[in-house]
Amino acid sequence: MRKTFLYRAKIGKQTEKTAHHWLDICREVYNSALRQRIIRYRESQESISAYTQAKQLPSIKKDFPEVKTVNSQTLQDVLERLDKGYKAFFRRVKKSEKPGFPRFKNSQSYNSFTLKQSGYIIDGRYLHVKNVGRFKLFLSRPVEGDIKTITIRRMPTGKWFVAFSCDNVPVQILPQASEKVGIDVGIKHFLVDDKGGSVENPKYFRRAEKLLRRRQRSLCRRKKGSNRRDKTKILVAKTHEKIYNQRKDFLHKVANQYIARFQTIYIEDLKIRNMAKNRHLSKSITDCGWGTFFGFLSYKAENAGRTVIKVLPYNTSQRCSGCGEKVFKSLSVRIHNCPFCGLVLDRDHNAAINICQDGQSRQALTSDMLELVA
Repeated sequence: MRKTFLYRAKIGKQTEKTAHHWLDICREVYNSALRQRIIRYRESQESISAYTQAKQLPSIKKDFPEVKTVNSQTLQDVLERLDKGYKAFFRRVKKSEKPGFPRFKNSQSYNSFTLKQSGYIIDGRYLHVKNVGRFKLFLSRPVEGDIKTITIRRMPTGKWFVAFSCDNVPVQILPQASEKVGIDVGIKHFLVDDKGGSVENPKYFRRAEKLLRRRQRSLCRRKKGSNRRDKTKILVAKTHEKIYNQRKDFLHKVANQYIARFQTIYIEDLKIRNMAKNRHLSKSITDCGWGTFFGFLSYKAENAGRTVIKVLPYNTSQRCSGCGEKVFKSLSVRIHNCPFCGLVLDRDHNAAINICQDGQSRQALTSDMLELVA
């Protein structure tokens, strides 16, 4: 299976200057290719493929010698990125979603370039990139598998990271576990499971909101193009980066806890994008990071030989886990009190039990269908 290893990198001033130059060239190639596609479609109602544009790169290098300094496979990757953006645009159009036509990139929005089979040498903790320079890597873990691509990324805070995308990474299977668990995510508690366990919601964005608001106000007062504005912009970016890192670290740790303990994990198949349209709860829902957490659970389960099963979220909070009767309650009511069977417990705990029961029913139904087919 393919896996990505991400490392912080430290570089010298000359290497950083050359890397910035590569990013500028890649951005110009991207914008020129996008402009060519738009003009071609306006004139002849025909599209142009990434392969056709890639064949034009040798002639571009003759007209613009500075493009020769950039790895040829890196330039091809730029065209492939644009092609992926076009395909995603047409896919969203067919599904009647918000199209999102590919945009021209400015110096702030094009932040990475990719190397494939050539143009680099790895020497211990150092990555040497031809015509760029040396990147000192902070190797928090060893690179495993066969390296397919290397992506060098510049963050808004000025930091540099190197991502190794590798194939044939060995899968680390955890010891077999027998327990199953249903998980209900929320805002008050980040999650509650059917065993009664809960994880508090850290609310990293809410805690940093005051500092972020102050720095954003300071940014708005700075004169555009000034050095003070650039410095304040970095402070704002650092605040967002810290929130992102804190949330990601928290989600990884919680996912690891459940993957290590349970063999089968049942979660809700939530439409988080639609839920975030609620103007009263959108900020809190986004701050939780449920989608990222479910993604972490899924790929960690695949690596560890565990199973994650999604169930429909309808009425999991309203249905009584004891008798199955529907007991309506608004979001402000935090205790489930069933008038039919007398069951009283926390509403999130009740929902987690329902999720576990629904997941087990779905799993049993799937097994029966597979036996009939066989």
